[in-house]
Amino acid sequence: MDNRTQIVVLAKRPRPGHVKTRLTPPYTPEEAAELAADALRDTLDAVAATPAVARVLATDDPVPGVAPTGFEVIAQRGAGLDERLAWAFADVYARRPLPVLLVGMDTPQITAALLTRAATALQDHDAVFGPAVDGGFWLLGLRRPDPALLLGVPMSRPDTGAAQLRRLRGRSVATMPLLTDVDDAADAREVAERAPHTRFAATITRLAAGAAR
Repeated sequence: MDNRTQIVVLAKRPRPGHVKTRLTPPYTPEEAAELAADALRDTLDAVAATPAVARVLATDDPVPGVAPTGFEVIAQRGAGLDERLAWAFADVYARRPLPVLLVGMDTPQITAALLTRAATALQDHDAVFGPAVDGGFWLLGLRRPDPALLLGVPMSRPDTGAAQLRRLRGRSVATMPLLTDVDDAADAREVAERAPHTRFAATITRLAAGAAR
């Protein structure tokens, strides 16, 4: 595969009380942050195993050591999620005018095979879209990013994905498989069951065993 695609992971620093707050309860803020950290590591592992010309972590806290070797680190810009997404695409594309795939940290079940499939589709489509069960999206790829494609799209709503697709109207769009984002405890258990090999699943299992004692 031509590896001219850039892959971006948009992520928050996993801090108790600041990430995965909908997991609390049943998990404590510290446990929710641990699950978020594992989800991020699983995601970075999948990206690291995917052929790409560049791998980038766009984070809200770009401190030293926040990303593994082989990743560039950039700071997120903007207030709302639509702005953070738009400027992450724009900032990465400004460094290298090459197609960009972007994922978040809420789908630890993603694999290098899925990302490679998306990158391949982006070679002959204007965009690649990965729908999420909650109505949003877990992946977005753009051959030529433009902030106008994202700014103002309502985020974290059941119609977010539909609104984003309307912005892409008139462009060729490849669709990826439907995946579950980890939003609440039920989602977390489902994702862990579907991806038992992940760090995320191992932590879910350990926490469940501790709660059962």
